[in-house]
Amino acid sequence: MTKYKEYIDKMLEENKVLFDSFKEIHDQYGLNPDKFQAQFNEMGEKVMLVVRHYEDKLCKRSEGSGYASFTGTLAEKFQVELRKVFPMIDNIGIKVSSEDNIFVLKKINLN
Repeated sequence: MTKYKEYIDKMLEENKVLFDSFKEIHDQYGLNPDKFQAQFNEMGEKVMLVVRHYEDKLCKRSEGSGYASFTGTLAEKFQVELRKVFPMIDNIGIKVSSEDNIFVLKKINLN
């Protein structure tokens, strides 16, 4: 197994309670983003701190062993593997507002 996959598994295992809670909100957010955006952002902030910590550990290990030029690719592979588990993780921090002077993300309703 590759190192970035090992780090994903290790991260999920060592923070099981946090990631199980996030998985529930993540799945609810996928079904109804408007209703769960605030909860998703709040829990996602905690999750991203853990994700960054493990990504940094992975990349620092690579940098220390003389492969610093490959850490960008390694970080990207780590993020791709994380998106396989949590496909909506890139939506953490999105704020949707209806005020005129704030950028608004418009959704497409396929119903």
